[in-house]
Amino acid sequence: MTHYAFPPAETPSLAIAGSEDRFPVRRVYCVGRNYAAHAREMGNDPDREPPFFFSKPADAVCDAGCIIPYPPLTEDLHHEMELVVAIGSGGANIPEEEALLHVWGYGAGIDLTRRDLQAEAKKMGRPWDLAKGFDFSAPCSPLVPVSESGHPESGRITLSVNGETRQDGDLDEQIWPVADIIAILSRAVELKPGDLIMTGTPAGVGALVPGDRVEGLIEGVAEISITLGSRA
Repeated sequence: MTHYAFPPAETPSLAIAGSEDRFPVRRVYCVGRNYAAHAREMGNDPDREPPFFFSKPADAVCDAGCIIPYPPLTEDLHHEMELVVAIGSGGANIPEEEALLHVWGYGAGIDLTRRDLQAEAKKMGRPWDLAKGFDFSAPCSPLVPVSESGHPESGRITLSVNGETRQDGDLDEQIWPVADIIAILSRAVELKPGDLIMTGTPAGVGALVPGDRVEGLIEGVAEISITLGSRA
């Protein structure tokens, strides 16, 4: 029996739609610039770049419907609406044609970003982990099993702030679809059950302030809503 110096932290998890069970989260991978219009609005050329990945801590995830404290060290917190892929069976060097067999389900997530910290880190050639991987930076809807959602290849992905639409795209605008993302990522790391992949955001990202009500929808998958609380 293993003895720890102090009780280990609780396993991060997300709700499962229609169930009292929860989905244990092992790692959170994120795809950068996976929608051409968003890549261009960030000053990049999507036609020249292969997919790249970054990570958030597993305990950055939180359930939808919560009040999220406005994070410290930023004056420019941005929303990024994303399709979330939940991995149910792992593997390395997964062939593209087998990739979707490893998916447990899908959800709707928001990649919260301290954009000013990210911009400063990029300018200085430093890592921008803390711009992406802070507390409560990955709110997500209850996950929907593949048996109920299928594998969404198209459908509106939208986000509104206080009732005003900010992001309005379609999943079929992804440069790298889910099967490609899983196959490519599995060449770099061995994927395992409990991994989440946030698959990138369409154009229209923008700033949030305390008190904002944020609502997102991925057609045929899930809805998400969060409220920005006061500063942490």
